[in-house]
Amino acid sequence: MITFFIIWLGQLASLIGSEMTNFAVTIWAWEITEQATPLSLLLFFSQTPKIIAALFAGVIVDRFDRKHLLLIGDAVAGLSTIVILLLFLTNNLQIWHLYLTSAINGLFSQIQTLAFLPLISLMVPKKHYTRASAMNGVQEGIAYTIAPMSAGFIYAYIGFSGVLVVDLITFIIAIGTIIGVTIPQSSGVVNKTKKLPNWETFLTELTFGFNYLKQRPSLLAILCVFLAHLFILNINVAILSPMVLARSGTQEEILGTVMMTFGIGNMLSAVFMTVWGGTKNRVNNVLLGRGLQLSSLMMLGLFPYPIVWMISAFSGGFFALFPGSYYQSIWLSKVETSVQGKVFATRSLLNQIVLTLALVIGGPMADYIFEPAMKQGTILANLLGGIFGTGNGAGMALQCALLSAIGMLLCLLGYRLPLLQNLEKNLPDCDYNSLEKVP
Repeated sequence: MITFFIIWLGQLASLIGSEMTNFAVTIWAWEITEQATPLSLLLFFSQTPKIIAALFAGVIVDRFDRKHLLLIGDAVAGLSTIVILLLFLTNNLQIWHLYLTSAINGLFSQIQTLAFLPLISLMVPKKHYTRASAMNGVQEGIAYTIAPMSAGFIYAYIGFSGVLVVDLITFIIAIGTIIGVTIPQSSGVVNKTKKLPNWETFLTELTFGFNYLKQRPSLLAILCVFLAHLFILNINVAILSPMVLARSGTQEEILGTVMMTFGIGNMLSAVFMTVWGGTKNRVNNVLLGRGLQLSSLMMLGLFPYPIVWMISAFSGGFFALFPGSYYQSIWLSKVETSVQGKVFATRSLLNQIVLTLALVIGGPMADYIFEPAMKQGTILANLLGGIFGTGNGAGMALQCALLSAIGMLLCLLGYRLPLLQNLEKNLPDCDYNSLEKVP
């Protein structure tokens, strides 16, 4: 647990720096374009390479030293930040540069994530999986609280370059914590030769995760429900920042405050989950948490008042951690550690396909469908203008509220699916016996 906590602290520093840069990049891109599509494309290009990575990352993670993989991920992210900083200082930075660096970061962060996730089952007792998963939520909560406020202050008084310099410092901290610890490996990593398999074996390992899920319908069912919600949530995530900026008259401090309150809610939820540990009915907790999160997001779209946005962001951040923690706990307890790399890579591949599709749809859907539909004088504006208004951001607000309502309906339907409700009974937990540690 000490080693896990040290790694956790280093990754926390790295996440804070990354979120500060993401916030600053969002403001910079909005000031230049004032459109939702470029902002959603930034997310799209960061996610698309993860699909490619997920095809082979599982094979790599189950064979190579996870310590080296974590170091590579942080090093590449640091180098990308240096490139952005140099381009900005020489007045050569353009939007497509951010697309490219986002794509490179996305590729290596996928490998890093898949190397980090199995560490919970290797270091933490099974009864504490939900708590340990919630600790990762604490990371996000702290980062989402500190990063927007800090980035907004630095951006206003020092500029974009100041944010990037702080990001570089956090990467150095993250790399230092990884270098200074010994990271355990599963028996699969210890016993396999540290080289890639031949093509035939590679294809077999590549399809392993799909066959594994096919033989476990309950896991496949909860994955499908999760993917449906992921699609809805990330269409809204793609337009969340431009919606707040548009409806607030491009007031960066309001966006920063909304993001900060989301982080506060997320952090308090993570602390609560870490102490409490959750209940036994993990499937229903996933559905309930997701439904409450979506209801908060719907409120954010319904009301054009910053105080309501902050309340909705806080409750959305608080409830966002519940479904993710229980969902991850289910997978950690149901999948053997020796194959978690390949199985989680398959799960991640499907996640990234759905997430990328959502991100590439979200911005254009707002710019070319919902925003024009809510312009003053249109049929939809006459019907719903009293609720959402007819100015900039009204269409995005309608899109956010409508999709969130659909997601809430899916949560209710999940309570009627036998495969979900009987998951714990149909699929017993795995027992982890001997685990070897290697430096």
